[in-house]
Amino acid sequence: MNPMISERNWLFDPALLKLAHQCRRLIQSEFGVKLHFDEANLEQQLADYASKTRSPHLAKTWEALKQQVPALNTTEEEEEEHHPTLRMYRGQPVMDSRSEQKEGSSTEEPRHKKMYRGHLVG
Repeated sequence: MNPMISERNWLFDPALLKLAHQCRRLIQSEFGVKLHFDEANLEQQLADYASKTRSPHLAKTWEALKQQVPALNTTEEEEEEHHPTLRMYRGQPVMDSRSEQKEGSSTEEPRHKKMYRGHLVG
């Protein structure tokens, strides 16, 4: 049996499904990101957006959902240990070029040359 299905049994409860739908609607209205129930990391995404929100309604709804589903509390802590924090842009992870530039710039010379009409200048 698919482990994702066994973990998502709480979605079959109509009251919990209503709270999850409400969280999805509030996240879509605030962040412009549409979450789907078949995504592998739905619980983690709900937790991330609930922690970033300015809306008291989303925070309250997420807390109510967490209180009724104890499995949501453990997945949040486990995911934070395994995945480093990524920079986000409009709800999507962005590759952090600043850390790569810092690592690569130690061996390379600094770039102070300027281009003007396709030619190097001073």
